[in-house]
Amino acid sequence: MTAGLPYVHRVTKYDPADRDERGCYTGPEDSDCDHGPVEAAYLAALAAFAEEAGITELTVRDPEYHGAELGELPPAEEEGMAALFRPGLTGFHDGATVSPAVALEMVRVMLRESGGWCRLESDGRFFLHVGYDQYSYVGSAVPVGRAVARTAELGLFAERITASPYEPEPPAGPPPRAADEAFWAEVAGLAASRGAVLLQEVHVGNSACWHRLRAADVPGVRARLTPRAVLHVRPDLSADLPGVLAAARARQSAELVWQDAGSRIFAARFHQWDHGLLPGVLAGARAASLVGYGEDAADLLLSAVLPDPDGVVRVRQPF
Repeated sequence: MTAGLPYVHRVTKYDPADRDERGCYTGPEDSDCDHGPVEAAYLAALAAFAEEAGITELTVRDPEYHGAELGELPPAEEEGMAALFRPGLTGFHDGATVSPAVALEMVRVMLRESGGWCRLESDGRFFLHVGYDQYSYVGSAVPVGRAVARTAELGLFAERITASPYEPEPPAGPPPRAADEAFWAEVAGLAASRGAVLLQEVHVGNSACWHRLRAADVPGVRARLTPRAVLHVRPDLSADLPGVLAAARARQSAELVWQDAGSRIFAARFHQWDHGLLPGVLAGARAASLVGYGEDAADLLLSAVLPDPDGVVRVRQPF
């Protein structure tokens, strides 16, 4: 954890002199990224903080990505984190380590709000958080006076604060179940008794990979899963496409999962204004189902989180 680091700064383009009595900014700067010299100044300033703190790698924590919406299909060209971590966000997951150079490219994506977010940390030594409206927060276990001076040279402002507003919250509720041998035995048993089950592999918030599992498929799929993924086991897809379509039209919102003629599995959330798109999506499908999320996830059979090799679950906020 990085909470409680003694040297925390808010790095922005906003002059502290242009704030009212409530601390609200009233100056001329807008809140958008310029994709140019100001963005470059942010990256140079944050690099200076990491260098002075002696950081040689950073850990990705609590990654998020914008989930697919039915109205966006076919998918737009990859951008943001998806372009940086090809293919399929490989290497963008909780616990992944990246070099400072890659971390700065991730910061660029977050400053542009162009797809993807995470916390970047070096446990007990350093953190880097990017918030809305071009606010960045950096914490260090050692003094960073040279980086503060460099930030001023770059035309930005580094204000000393007590803590980042993006500090992770303590986990709520009981610890999540570990995807251990007992869990996988249950998955294999469900797949054998039902013929197949659907495994949702969530390695990034708001995004998932999907697997149709027979009992014989479990070992192979298990070996390919992303570290620290959250796993949800659900009933298998249905070949009753008219029934799925009718059920979807009765829902204000849900997630549609379908398998195409090439056995590829896709998923996208839809809302009632997307109902007209549903027949076209399912026209070439082999099987499909509706998946609840949040409080509507009544179809869950099992859930667990992949532990680290030492058996400890370190995901802070299971998706």
